[in-house]
Amino acid sequence: MTVLHQVLVYLSMPLIAAVIGYLTKRAAIEMMFRPLTFVGIPPYLGWQGVVPRNSARMIAVAADLLTAKLVDPREIFQRLDPARLAKELELPLLLAADELTRDVMSRHGLWDALPPLGQEMVIKRVQAGIPDLVARIMAELAGNVHDVLDVKEVAVSALHRDKRLLLKLIRDISRPEMAFIARCGVYFGLVLGLVQTVVWALTKATWVMPVFGAAIGWFTDWLAIKLVFFPRERRKILGLFPLQGVFQRRRDEVAKQYAEVVAREVMTVPNLVAGVLNGPRADRVHSLIRETVEQEIEDQAGLARSLVGAPRFTALKKTAADRAIRYLPTTMLTAERYATEALDIRDTITTKMRRLTRTEYEGLLRPAFRQDEWKLIAVGAAIGALIGELQVLLFLH
Repeated sequence: MTVLHQVLVYLSMPLIAAVIGYLTKRAAIEMMFRPLTFVGIPPYLGWQGVVPRNSARMIAVAADLLTAKLVDPREIFQRLDPARLAKELELPLLLAADELTRDVMSRHGLWDALPPLGQEMVIKRVQAGIPDLVARIMAELAGNVHDVLDVKEVAVSALHRDKRLLLKLIRDISRPEMAFIARCGVYFGLVLGLVQTVVWALTKATWVMPVFGAAIGWFTDWLAIKLVFFPRERRKILGLFPLQGVFQRRRDEVAKQYAEVVAREVMTVPNLVAGVLNGPRADRVHSLIRETVEQEIEDQAGLARSLVGAPRFTALKKTAADRAIRYLPTTMLTAERYATEALDIRDTITTKMRRLTRTEYEGLLRPAFRQDEWKLIAVGAAIGALIGELQVLLFLH
């Protein structure tokens, strides 16, 4: 080996080590999120991204955090003003009341028996009672919100419907951490490459390169992931250099990003309405609404009992309540803009995230790494060893 060749080998070692560090980090980052579904021969010969693979567990963790720490249904529902809500819903409710009244009374043989003026008076009276009906329904829902809305189920349903939403949530809040991991690979790889160069100069053993390649891939992956989360509290190394986990350091920024995605994609007004009207506790909601609507009819049209008789009047109330429930989903969504502003879920989550303990906050991202962390590190070691062996073949033969 000529002197020039030796110099080139020595110079290449730390540079290639930096490349190994970077490539193994990029591989680890991509393996976090891709592929979305298992590719290979199930169950072991192949790969699925760590986040998609563990989506059920991560969804449960995210939902538990939302339920226990970030979103209190009673607190947010109390922000809705029944009078303002009735005003927002005025036009669709008036139209629905008109259609519902005509339909229900026709079904029970009452509509055609009334003169046009009588029909108009009935519709006006029903419409006049709408603000009070909305207020009563909202009061019932707010007073029983934990019985009628399962926030955890809303979150789980939204995240399960679209696995890409979970990926987006994790990617958005961890983008700087992923970039940090890649940079760490370069810096740590360069330092270890210098050590490798010294060992090679002293031993001239061909095993040095693949062994150090594996060590660089393994150690830099492990250290980079650790430095994302630890130390949790800011501390100084040797009393001079401040150090804190990158994710912990970005707490305020992450709180805003997380809250933005959750408010825009998960805890939305349509999802909350669907959770109330179609969720696992929907029977209780329907029962509350039926009772309220039937009582309103009793108050507004009790005179009709004497005209049609008690049995038919009872059937009329039931039909009206059933139809009211069918109208609710589309009607409620006409007030989506007001409800979104009033519930203020984004700012609520942002504020409460800042109150989480360091460990609770870490739980937003840590589950994405924990279970399959060793696999990412092992792949990094394997890639590093392979590049080291290629280095032997290219430069030493």
